[in-house]
Amino acid sequence: MTSLADLRVIDAATLFAGPSAAMMLGDFGADVVKIEHPRRGDPSRGHGASAGGVGLWWKSLSRNKRAAAVDLSRADGQEILRRLAARSDVLVENFRPGTLERWGLAPEDLMAANPRLIVARMTGFGQFGPMAGQPGFGTLAEAMSGFAAMTGEPDGPPTLPPLALADGIAGLAMCYAIMVALHARERTGRGQVIDMAIIEPILGLLGPQMTAYKALGVVPPRTGNRSSSNAPRNTYRTRDGRWLAISTSAQPIAERVVTLVGRPDLVGQPWFATGAGRVEHVDELDEAVATWIGERDAGEVIARFEEAQAAVAPIYDVTDIATDPQYAALGTFVEVPDEELGSVVMQNVLFRLSDTPGEVRWAGRRLGRDTDEVLGELGYAAADLARLRESGVIA
Repeated sequence: MTSLADLRVIDAATLFAGPSAAMMLGDFGADVVKIEHPRRGDPSRGHGASAGGVGLWWKSLSRNKRAAAVDLSRADGQEILRRLAARSDVLVENFRPGTLERWGLAPEDLMAANPRLIVARMTGFGQFGPMAGQPGFGTLAEAMSGFAAMTGEPDGPPTLPPLALADGIAGLAMCYAIMVALHARERTGRGQVIDMAIIEPILGLLGPQMTAYKALGVVPPRTGNRSSSNAPRNTYRTRDGRWLAISTSAQPIAERVVTLVGRPDLVGQPWFATGAGRVEHVDELDEAVATWIGERDAGEVIARFEEAQAAVAPIYDVTDIATDPQYAALGTFVEVPDEELGSVVMQNVLFRLSDTPGEVRWAGRRLGRDTDEVLGELGYAAADLARLRESGVIA
């Protein structure tokens, strides 16, 4: 028995933020119906690497979802969504504000027919405000949140992440918001509307930058791999050319690291007692750590750090991740049977529950693969399906 097997979720969002929230619900058993345009499909089908013309990002992002191809801009397509919402628990959507309303699918209308429905609205800038109607993507959130401004080397340009970071953070936040709304529904019997702007979750993840700015006028600088709150914290190259990452967020760890690298005298310095004090002497600390590590191979450095109970980790690329024994022990990756590729390896569910664990049951499916099944559950007969397919409303 999975945790969310009694839930039906409509994923009418595109690309990454909204669909990733729906994916996580599906991982724990929710019946997720993915709605896509009959001819274009979700743009995420074409993102990233592909095998034989089949998008691999799509395979992971749309796992555990039934694929229904419905044109929601058409009246018949809107009726399909209306019927589906009437018997569902959650609708995830990311249309520009006003689009659902223009189609006669406003949340209040859907909730009038199904008062228990939760409408999760994911947009770049939220449902109101001067930028609400503008197209919003994760890149804009990474720019506007302060993330890019504080990322990169001190003398280099602001740096964007090479991945859909803001979308991923927003997806996690939306999944949490949906679960909060579902919990509230247990008490009230009513659903509600969730308004999430992609620019906000990543802003929250960056720490109390506004608090510090208002209190102290602090503007976070770019510090490269260094931290603005503790030291030493950086990446260091070993004698055999490997890169290692070291963190000393806790005071005892900092003491162990500098003692290990032959500078126990630093521990007695008054400034060493706080992270802020160590940051003021970061060049001296980095030089000591970098010199010691640079004179040794990675295996020896890691072993010595482990003996000293100091925090160190090798900097991996995917080839290292694929053979790492800790990931293997956790079952972090799973091979999933697939109707198009035979099988595909992807990351497993994000955490392990002792009684109701999640599971990747299948990978993302072909466009419209489950349309007939989903509409059949809504009462559409074979003749209705033929008519809708002929007119291009479904595929």
